[in-house]
Amino acid sequence: MTDRGDFAALLRAWRERLQPAAVGFPTGQRRTKGLRREEVALLAGVSVDYLVRLEQGRADRPSAQVVASLARVLQLSDLERDQLYLAAGLPAPLPSAVPTHIPASVQRLLARLPDVAIGVWTAHWTLLTANAAWRALLGDMPAGLNLVAAEFAGRAPQVVWSDGDLERHQRALVSDLRSAQIRYPDDPSVRALLADLQPDPRFAQLWAEGTVVEHRFQAKTFVHPRVGRVTVDCDVLTVIGTDLRIVTYTAEPGTEDASRFDLIRTLGLAEVVGPSA
Repeated sequence: MTDRGDFAALLRAWRERLQPAAVGFPTGQRRTKGLRREEVALLAGVSVDYLVRLEQGRADRPSAQVVASLARVLQLSDLERDQLYLAAGLPAPLPSAVPTHIPASVQRLLARLPDVAIGVWTAHWTLLTANAAWRALLGDMPAGLNLVAAEFAGRAPQVVWSDGDLERHQRALVSDLRSAQIRYPDDPSVRALLADLQPDPRFAQLWAEGTVVEHRFQAKTFVHPRVGRVTVDCDVLTVIGTDLRIVTYTAEPGTEDASRFDLIRTLGLAEVVGPSA
């Protein structure tokens, strides 16, 4: 049996936290903190008796509709709403759209790590932004480029793959796209991307197989148009709470590849700054 204690405690704490003025009720002289049970019940469309039983842990499992109504009335954040659902023994509701907001902390990474090539991607591998080192290494990839679509159309950055590494890379991208579809089934960009990719026989085969493959640390060899081959380490990081992916490329210090990567970044900076007057 589900322990109702957490749900009851959260409900009481968040009711007492919310000030009457936030929902349009007069403050006046009150003996209780926050909203009264009668006020929450009225706004949520439930009986006062039922709300009392919920707060005392005596009610049966509330429906998703009741929990959603309480979360709305109590003005919970997305994370708090999800906590309330889980405490009620219900799955948290799926978000409707793939997150695209880049937190300030991630923007600082882009600005303060000039020696690292950094690209920020959505859950379904659409590029949001990249720093100067990334553009120098991979070219001026436009924001909005989708890596899955580019990969199966032969327009992805040129990498020297082994047959096994290429297959694993493609399977991981397809697996990520399936995960994004499950988490964001109502996002039109996910549906449009799938519709565009389905006619591709290789994508359709991997999609039908349904194999789950995770990204892992690996070295990648790129072919730069001016410097030639350079091997860098690739890491895929996730930003907790945003579902963004941060892809980084670094070279091992003291190696020939590190010298080539330094040259690539210098050439990229020179192209941005231009010739001196």
